[in-house]
Amino acid sequence: MTPYFFGYGSLVNSATHTYPDTRPARLAGWRRAWVRTASRDVVFLTVVQDKSVTIDGLVAAVPDADWTALDRREAGYARHLSGASAIHDLDPATEIAHYAIPPTLQQRSGEHVILLSYLDVVVQGFLHRFGPEGVRRFFDTTLGWDTAVRDDRLAPVYPRHQQLKPEELAVVDLHLERVGARIVT
Repeated sequence: MTPYFFGYGSLVNSATHTYPDTRPARLAGWRRAWVRTASRDVVFLTVVQDKSVTIDGLVAAVPDADWTALDRREAGYARHLSGASAIHDLDPATEIAHYAIPPTLQQRSGEHVILLSYLDVVVQGFLHRFGPEGVRRFFDTTLGWDTAVRDDRLAPVYPRHQQLKPEELAVVDLHLERVGARIVT
């Protein structure tokens, strides 16, 4: 049986990958968080356990159970079996995994930033998959909005950045303002 991964950030935006058979799904008992590590000066978007939260995302097939390319893309993360936490419309016996930054690699402090080019990609994916309410849920179920957001839209740093329409950019900006994000250049 083909395994699947659960994507909750940039992997929700199908323009950033070529994995087939994507479909909306949810992950119960987890919430997103922006976390710092020693490996880079930008934060990672990860998931942390929180029994009171269920997040939106998507599941996508991993052809031939070949995790190599996805593991390479998700360098710095550890792959975990999602088990019954993954809520989906697949056969219940389907293996589903998600990626998370190990707590031992997370740091509490540092001058790390959220790349706006990355956030734009994530929000574009949520907007296309889950509509405006899905974007609101993304922001509401993510911790760490006190981390500065580096505006790199004119010279995107994120390697899989996408071109957003003005109305998509406005959605990102609206929610950044709503959560009180601090934008830096």
